[in-house]
Amino acid sequence: MEVVNPQHLPFELTKEFLEDIRLLIAEQSNEAILHKIEDLFAADITSILDELSGEEAKYIVQLLDTKLAAEIISTLDSDDRKRFLKNFNSKEIAGYINVIDSDDAVDILNEQPVRVREEVIALLKDREQARFIIDLMHYDEDCAGGLMQKELIKINVKQTVTECVEEIRRQAEDVEKVYAVYVVDDDGLLMGTVSLKKIILAKRGSKIQDVFDADGIVSVQTYVSGEEVADLMQKYDLEAIPVVNIQGRLLGRITIDDVVDFITESAQEDIQVMAGISEDVEEDDSIWLLVRSRLPWLIGGMVGSFLAAKIIDRFDSSISLMPAISAFIPLIGSTGGNVGIQSSSLIVQSLADKSGLDTSLWKRLQKVLIVATINAIIAAAFAFGCSMLVDHGAIMLSITVSLSLFAVVMLASLMGTLTPLVLNQLKINPAVASGPFITTTNDILGYGVYFLIVYLLL
Repeated sequence: MEVVNPQHLPFELTKEFLEDIRLLIAEQSNEAILHKIEDLFAADITSILDELSGEEAKYIVQLLDTKLAAEIISTLDSDDRKRFLKNFNSKEIAGYINVIDSDDAVDILNEQPVRVREEVIALLKDREQARFIIDLMHYDEDCAGGLMQKELIKINVKQTVTECVEEIRRQAEDVEKVYAVYVVDDDGLLMGTVSLKKIILAKRGSKIQDVFDADGIVSVQTYVSGEEVADLMQKYDLEAIPVVNIQGRLLGRITIDDVVDFITESAQEDIQVMAGISEDVEEDDSIWLLVRSRLPWLIGGMVGSFLAAKIIDRFDSSISLMPAISAFIPLIGSTGGNVGIQSSSLIVQSLADKSGLDTSLWKRLQKVLIVATINAIIAAAFAFGCSMLVDHGAIMLSITVSLSLFAVVMLASLMGTLTPLVLNQLKINPAVASGPFITTTNDILGYGVYFLIVYLLL
């Protein structure tokens, strides 16, 4: 029977485990603590720290190897890490910054007060690391320059494969993941890459210029957006992509793990915007922050509902004469909202996908109109049939409901298509159009159209 090594099983954090850890911290049983977490991955230890107080988490981190502790700190959520590092002085923070990649170091330091940031940079023993950090701080965090790390292995095209191997050995401690060696000329201009496979298989004394790949090198300039970087790496199935300046000089590289983090954060932001949450929050944030992040859209939705109520009130006399028309108000509102969200979600998705051809506005509208017309006809026919059954053959009421639904579906489809396109042109996150905004707007327009048709026909 095969025995499964426990350390390969997924770690599950339990209340009992946390209680044991807290008890060991209180007793300062350092060896017992280390024994309890020695088989855990850095991500597992991070999940433990999230549940502990700042002082308790600091106690555990200070027991760990510096490199492991630094990795754990770099993987903490931004807000959690900011709170956590308040328990450390500048010298202690500098000790961890010394042993992590420059891009992670910049993320951590940008979260600190200016005084702490300057003190940490001044205290760094690795002055090359300090230079890297200062260089990267000039870039916006969501562009290629802000995502890149300076640590990489590069070799001059005139050097030999043997010298390249020595360079890899020399920089192995600084460069944790070696996907390829970048080849540059005397001016530092990127010429291509040479894979580790070619380096290993090359004959002794071979020159880099004889084995490197100059064709098909994909690179990005520092100002390129994170979304474009992610699209390129996905399209060409890259594990790392070099970053160059406007002259083509190699400055750094972006690795797949940084791009995955960026995509995850962007997706979370879009989901929260679509749900009507105005700030980047998590479940364990403070009550006031959670309230503040939700209130703007709640108030906006209430204002929209009041406007919709005023429209209904305006046609109070029509409802009094024929009460049956009020029964179809929920149908009009929910159908318009659903159609609007469906249309806007597809447009937002197409705007996020930069790999396809850019479709003109007119072609988009043509397709939307065809789809909307088919859906509107089917929905109107279905509503007509249901109304005839429910209201025992009230022909004029059924016609009014079906015509209203047809108009609402058409209008909601156009709104759902045009709104994200306009927001995108105004440099506003188009995901806003897939949430409460489009639902509330379509409610107001839908009720207005419904009661106008009721007024004209009945």
